[in-house]
Amino acid sequence: MRIAAIYDIHANSYALAAVLEEIRGAKVDCVVVGGDVFPGPLPRETIQCLLDLDVSTQFIHGNGDREVLAQMSGLETDWYRTAPEQWREPVRWTAQQLDTPHKRLLESWPPTYRIKIPGLGDVLFCHASPRNDTEIFTRLTSDDRLLPIFEGLGVSMVVCGHTHMQFDRMIGTTRVVNAGSVGMPFGDPGADWLLLEPDVQLRHTHYDLARAAEAYAARRTHRPRNLLRAPSCIPPPRKIRSRRSHGPS
Repeated sequence: MRIAAIYDIHANSYALAAVLEEIRGAKVDCVVVGGDVFPGPLPRETIQCLLDLDVSTQFIHGNGDREVLAQMSGLETDWYRTAPEQWREPVRWTAQQLDTPHKRLLESWPPTYRIKIPGLGDVLFCHASPRNDTEIFTRLTSDDRLLPIFEGLGVSMVVCGHTHMQFDRMIGTTRVVNAGSVGMPFGDPGADWLLLEPDVQLRHTHYDLARAAEAYAARRTHRPRNLLRAPSCIPPPRKIRSRRSHGPS
């Protein structure tokens, strides 16, 4: 069984298109979309790209998706009341671009997904941590702090995202892998994702950022200034290079 894990797309559908091109070439059996599809600059195009996939797809929600859904439902969360306006604006704007079928779709996304993968064992997919969709930790966070979160889960691996930084580490007896971010990685320009086949590959897909910015500008559609610039889900440039690594770092 081969599974692709794509996290934190943030409606950057141009980056998503490049990653999906590689995923199709990898002939995966399932794509796990690990949350924070939203907010971002092209929400309708991004979700349509994912819904059009001709492979089994499992969604889980992230904190961004949850906040967008709250706005669509007319609710004001604690986060929204206290966040700076430059953070609230993309959430509010994204919610305005989506409609009732999108709302029903977001309402159907669970917080976690669990599956048995040959060679890896029971794998739990979550957005930030098994406890919630906002908890932050990195490859440098101490085991003492993290052991209470990952002990007793009954799984051999946890796949997460949220921090937009890839890593692969052991926490006690649990292997914890962060998929990074497709749409907004905090590292090398490009798009980060995972391929489980059955071992773990940390993948990084390069795409033409200048072409992406030009294509976005050509759309001439008003969006808040602080939304990530990216064009619609169109075929990526032909030359796509990937960085691959295996095993815990």
